[in-house]
Amino acid sequence: MTTGSAVNIAGLHGRTIIQSDPDYDEARSTFFGGVDRHPKLIARVADASDVSRVISYARENGFELAVRSGGHSPVGHCVSDGGIVLDLKDMKAIDIDVEGRTAWAQTGLTAAEYSAAAGVHGLGTGFGDTGSVGIGGLTVGGGIGYLVRKHGLTIDDLLAAEVVTADGEILKVDAKAHPDLFWAIRGGGGNFGVATRFRLRLHPVDPLVGGMLMLPATADVIHSFIALSEKAPEELSGIVNVMPAPPMPFVPAEHHGRIVIFALMAYAGAVDEGQRVLAPFRSLAEPLADMIQPMPYREIYPPDDPSYHPIGSTRTMFVDAIDRDSCEAIMERVTARAPAFGVAQLRVLGGAMARVAADATAFAHRDRRFMVNVAALYEPADAAAGKSWVTGLAAALRRGDDAPYVNFLAEDGPARIRDAYPGRTWDRLVGIKRKYDPTNLFRLNQNIAP
Repeated sequence: MTTGSAVNIAGLHGRTIIQSDPDYDEARSTFFGGVDRHPKLIARVADASDVSRVISYARENGFELAVRSGGHSPVGHCVSDGGIVLDLKDMKAIDIDVEGRTAWAQTGLTAAEYSAAAGVHGLGTGFGDTGSVGIGGLTVGGGIGYLVRKHGLTIDDLLAAEVVTADGEILKVDAKAHPDLFWAIRGGGGNFGVATRFRLRLHPVDPLVGGMLMLPATADVIHSFIALSEKAPEELSGIVNVMPAPPMPFVPAEHHGRIVIFALMAYAGAVDEGQRVLAPFRSLAEPLADMIQPMPYREIYPPDDPSYHPIGSTRTMFVDAIDRDSCEAIMERVTARAPAFGVAQLRVLGGAMARVAADATAFAHRDRRFMVNVAALYEPADAAAGKSWVTGLAAALRRGDDAPYVNFLAEDGPARIRDAYPGRTWDRLVGIKRKYDPTNLFRLNQNIAP
């Protein structure tokens, strides 16, 4: 174990990384660029007892504590400046019960790693849309991905968890053991402890019909695409990005930079039926690229580029409609986009997600029809213009209460965090926070203060 003179966590089974170590800069980096924080120490924990030791050390010595699963926090909550990073990266054990269709998985696993292990058996759990996201942070925030309409949110498949609380106690939580904490970690984020293992339900998922479909975009095509998605069987989930066409080899050169629908689709059902359901989408316009095909579910996550660290601004919200005016606004503003790159992402919800009662978990937006994310990527010098572009398009797309999805919140402020937990949900979460983390040790997150 490597330690600094001021920090020595006794009994740690994992390793610690300090500034003089050759892998320090890599260990403190995050998926998103623009985050340049220097923790005092990064603790690569090996097990739940290590997690307990690190939590106790940070609490007793007054260190700020950051918790890192995959490092995808949009605002860098996964790394502390001058504090301690509790890094779950090395905790990747997974125990799959094929017959019982469940898995106990440590939370250092990424969505792609978990899906690859479960996919050996033709099974899977719905996570998000990016393979390199850690399942720890993704799950406790809800989990909206390629199986959301068929099987619900990730938390709808969460059967139990191992959680280390602010006092260092290791708890197994489920519907019967510490049910208040189990309720809170299903949507309430990392406010209540460090989840070290999840017991997750698995579904038969192979093969599915999925992949990328790129169409030239017009307001009519966008509107029709969303209407088809709403009418489709719940086996179909998709992510519709309206954006400038990237200069990829499979995109005809004359279309580079033109506004397109870059849709990522997944039909979790019979292959023949999936092809039938997806045919009308292909007919909306002449596809510029069509990579939809039968595939193992685990291949829905494309390989990640480790050198990609985007800098940008985002606004997330649930909306009650994506109407023709919305589609016109998207085309107008994405065409006259932010200084570098602007995108409007649209997701049709419903299905299994909507059949769970709003108060069954801390995720309380079960009845929302759509989720919209507006994002701009830019160079640091263009930040003001990029943020203004995001704010303007988001305002134009607002339909009804624009409550956010907590996993996609950035530097939105306390009011938006409050909006993520409407009605009695907030009060209930505050009470549970007071019980399990009264000093707010776990505050580097979209914070619910005790």
